[in-house]
Amino acid sequence: MRYAYYPGCSLHSMEKSYDRSVKAVCKHLGVELWEIPDWVCCGASSGHSMGHLVGLAIPAKSLVKAEKEGLDVLAPCAACWQRMVWVNHEVKSDPKMKDKISKAIEEEINGTSKIFSIIDGLAAIGLDKVAQAVKKPLNGLKVASYYGCYYVKPPKVAHVDDPENPHLMDDMMKAIGAEAVDWPFKTECCGTSMIFQDVGVTVSMSKKIVEMADKAGADVIVTACPVCEMNLDMRMEQINKQFNTNYKIPVVYFTELMAYAMGSAPQEIGLDSGHCTDTKSLLAKIS
Repeated sequence: MRYAYYPGCSLHSMEKSYDRSVKAVCKHLGVELWEIPDWVCCGASSGHSMGHLVGLAIPAKSLVKAEKEGLDVLAPCAACWQRMVWVNHEVKSDPKMKDKISKAIEEEINGTSKIFSIIDGLAAIGLDKVAQAVKKPLNGLKVASYYGCYYVKPPKVAHVDDPENPHLMDDMMKAIGAEAVDWPFKTECCGTSMIFQDVGVTVSMSKKIVEMADKAGADVIVTACPVCEMNLDMRMEQINKQFNTNYKIPVVYFTELMAYAMGSAPQEIGLDSGHCTDTKSLLAKIS
């Protein structure tokens, strides 16, 4: 299997552990990644806030390169993935918008490349194959899979299994030997979008997610969204200070646990040092 790989800005900057772990998992599973040459920022937030056409044309500049290569796209970042999915949705449903986008990027785009989230992309390989690649099963580890809101909303565009109760990330955690805990906050918003209006609201929303994961008995929270991971991970100390709590639940990418279970060393994928919340307890449990 071969994908056109779109890492996006976050995976090439603050979230390098995500980039490393995605590449490691794909290598373990025999998936070839062709990084889209000269890709540009997808324009999430800043781009589409300038106008609908601008928000579509920016990610289309990278998508059209994958189309020429005849490859489907793997976009690990939830925001990048959603912007690209929107492009395909508009191109296929609105001929006039398709022409406008093509004119804006000075190349014809047809929406022929399917856009895979990292969750869908790895699940498509098959859970059996995932399980077969495991060298160090994570037996006894209780995992809270946190999807966030980007992957499930709006349902007419985002198609990650079930918008109300997604399970593909849980299924992959089970495939590597971990226990996927049942908890009700899988798709709740972490509040990052509120940070510029009222950081107190963001901290409060994040606290509810961490609290519910803790009540479910989770040893770790895993996610596939850089925005969610950064927010929950960085705000753990802030949550404890504001609410007089003592939460120490590591927040990592689900691909980090997959890569580790498949044989990658923690330092290779950033599991040992790539996070704000200490992961020593997590590493001690899975070693």
